Amino acid sequence: MRNLKQLLSVFSCMAVCLLLTNFATAQVAGDLPSNAQPGKCYAKCLIPDQYETVTEQVLLKESSSRIEIVPAVYQTAEEQILVKEAYRVLEIVPAQFTTVTEELLVKEASSRLDYVPPTYETVTEQILVQPATTKWTKGRADANCLSQNPEDCKVWCLTEIPAQYKTVTRQVLKSPATTSETPIPAEYKTITKAVVQTPAATREREVPAEYRNVTKQVLASPATTNEVEIPAEYSTVTTRKLVKPGGFTDWVEVLCEAKVTQAKIVEVQQALRSRGYDPGPIDNVLGPRTKQALVQFQKDNGLPVGNLNIETLRALGVSQ
Repeated sequence: MRNLKQLLSVFSCMAVCLLLTNFATAQVAGDLPSNAQPGKCYAKCLIPDQYETVTEQVLLKESSSRIEIVPAVYQTAEEQILVKEAYRVLEIVPAQFTTVTEELLVKEASSRLDYVPPTYETVTEQILVQPATTKWTKGRADANCLSQNPEDCKVWCLTEIPAQYKTVTRQVLKSPATTSETPIPAEYKTITKAVVQTPAATREREVPAEYRNVTKQVLASPATTNEVEIPAEYSTVTTRKLVKPGGFTDWVEVLCEAKVTQAKIVEVQQALRSRGYDPGPIDNVLGPRTKQALVQFQKDNGLPVGNLNIETLRALGVSQ
C-alpha cells in the first residue's frame, strides 16, 4: 500500500513537471533555473506533503493501588490426646483340663432262653382200610350138569376178597421241643472325658491408657494486608505526523525527452537490477515497476526524486 502511494506521488510529480528547453519558455514560466545552459533540460516537480507514522502511548487510566488481604497461614500439627485412662481388671484364669479315657458299663451280663422247636421226620406206611373177607359168588353152570335147565346146575363159589390198604405219608415226632440258655455278655462303652488338672483362678491385669493422634490446624502467621500498586494503563495510538510540507522542488537537470530512448530505458532497468532493485522485466518500457524501483533508489541514495534527472543517471552509472 505504501509503495502504491509512492508510485502515485511519482505519477503526480511527473504530471506537473515543467520542462524548460530554452530561456524563452523560462521567461514565460516566470521562474528561471540558476546557471541554466542552452540545449539542456531542467525540471521541478510538485512533491506532496511527507508524513511519517508516529506511535505514541496515550494514558487511559492513572496508576492507583489496592489493598489485598493476605490470608492467615496455618500448618498441620499432630497431638496425642488421652482417649481412655488406665485401669485394672480381674481376669478369670480358666481351669485346665486333661483328657481321660475309661470303660463304662452300659449293660450288665445276662442270659436268654431260646426256644428249640421239635423235629419231625416223614414216615410212609400202609394203613388197612378194609380187612380181607370171603363171599359167595354165583358161577356159570357146570358143564357136567345133566339137567336140561342150566339153572338147575348152579355153582356157587366162595371167593376170597383181599384186604385193602392205603399208603399214608405223615410227620412223626423225632425230638420234642426244648429250650436252650444263651449267655449275653456285659456291654461296655469307651468314653473320653475331661477332668480338672488345674482349677480355675483369678488374676489382676493392668490395662494401659489409650491415646489417639489428632491432626489439627494451628495458626502459623495471622492474616495481614498488602498494598499493591496498580500501574497506569496506556494505549498505543498510531498517527500520521507531517514531516515535510510538499511543494515544488528546486530546478534540477533532467534527461531531455529526445534522449529518453528505449536503449536508455534498458540501461536504467539493468542498472537498477544490478543494484538490487526490481524494475520488472527488461522490456525497455518505463512502466510502473521501473518507476517505483527508480523512486526507491533515489530515496535510498538522497537523490532528487520524481524524474529521470542527471544526478540519478550518474549514480546508476548510466550514460547521459
